[in-house]
Amino acid sequence: ELTRFGLRACMLEKDSDVATGASKANSGIVHAGFDAKTGSLKAKFNVLGNKMMEEYARILGVKFIRNGSLVVAFSEEEKNSIFELKKRGEQNGVQGLTVLDKDKLLELEPNISKDAICALFAPSGGIISPYKLTIAQIGNAMDNGAELRCDFEVNEVEKSKNGYVLRSSDGREEEGRVIINCAGAGSQRIAELFGDYFFKIGFRRGEYLLLDKEQFGFVKSTLFFAPTKKGKGILVSPTVDGNIILGPTADETECLDLSTTPKGLDEVKQKAKVMTPSVLLSAVITSFSGSRVYCDRHDFIIEESKIAEGVIHCAGIESPGLTSAPAIGAYVVKELVGRYFSLVERKDFVPTRESDDFFSKLSIEEKNDIIKKDQTYGRIICRCEQISEGEILRALRVNPKARTIDGVKRRTRSGMGRCQGGFCQPQVLELIAKENNLPLTAIRKSGLGSEVLTEVTK
Repeated sequence: ELTRFGLRACMLEKDSDVATGASKANSGIVHAGFDAKTGSLKAKFNVLGNKMMEEYARILGVKFIRNGSLVVAFSEEEKNSIFELKKRGEQNGVQGLTVLDKDKLLELEPNISKDAICALFAPSGGIISPYKLTIAQIGNAMDNGAELRCDFEVNEVEKSKNGYVLRSSDGREEEGRVIINCAGAGSQRIAELFGDYFFKIGFRRGEYLLLDKEQFGFVKSTLFFAPTKKGKGILVSPTVDGNIILGPTADETECLDLSTTPKGLDEVKQKAKVMTPSVLLSAVITSFSGSRVYCDRHDFIIEESKIAEGVIHCAGIESPGLTSAPAIGAYVVKELVGRYFSLVERKDFVPTRESDDFFSKLSIEEKNDIIKKDQTYGRIICRCEQISEGEILRALRVNPKARTIDGVKRRTRSGMGRCQGGFCQPQVLELIAKENNLPLTAIRKSGLGSEVLTEVTK
């Protein structure tokens, strides 16, 4: 949004790549908007973001499916809460909400437990890849002139004549007239650097299981239990990439904790079996954990600092933050950044971006035409996901350029299949090293300190 109006924008990223925090490890659900408290910022931006998401994803080349959401009731008490959710959703402006009886529910989703008695159906609910959306957003911004600084953990700020100077732990500096604090799990720490102590951030670890693609079609909609105070609970949902995802848990932790635990994963399995008794847990290909922040104000914080002019905080962006993101971005630029700059949309702004999945979407004939021009697209590196060398090289060259094995993984799905990189990881490592003219020992799996190879043995 900043580059749309010709503003010089620079993103300071703590890690070695974008989409490595909450934007990587979440459910990828585009929520309809019935859950958030009426009148809250969550409710406002959820509904606006949901309406924007389909076109927003299309122009950025990101796959989005409006598969619908179901909140399933297993008791009379939960049935009452279902009708309360429907009423709240309608007050929030959600369209098309209906309550399905047991027969219609089982007709729509045959694998749901026969113990279910009804469900709230929200046809506007959807699914998307959160990390691919983030990568596409940053890539489009960079194509329109924005800059990205990775491995730039801000640990010092200083007021300057033109705004603020931000310094990294390794001594680098960047200066900005307006600073937007959207640091997720680090948002409280960044706010305190500017003297703001008006909110506190907490952490909830969420553990997930991912099923092999052979299970795709087991459910079509995103299936929720009735929500609790800790969140929307464990879900069973398809993903846009053809898997089934189960989770997450909601365990409060004192700090950022991305570990998986036997207890947490057993909870995911047990709850998934309650929702869908025939789910095939032997088809699990990986487990992972994410950490979602929550705020003691129990709502999004989207406001300018009252003591640091030009510092805008976007903090406590928990669920439905992914859904809300396009609407939050537009609001922050027009209503808050717009206080400091005249906003005139650029005539040369390019809103579109070629999909990172463009090659996989082509027909056999179209793929062969590309292979005739560039043989790297004919060499398969990842057999599970059928990802070619050409697709990996593209990920290393297109904004924002992948610099790590996991960076390639998020852009191409190389290493996300059944063998989880067991066969393709060495070849991906070699391609990164060759493309960047680096020794093999310099290539990292993810961030700093994650070098795959430590020394040459022969």
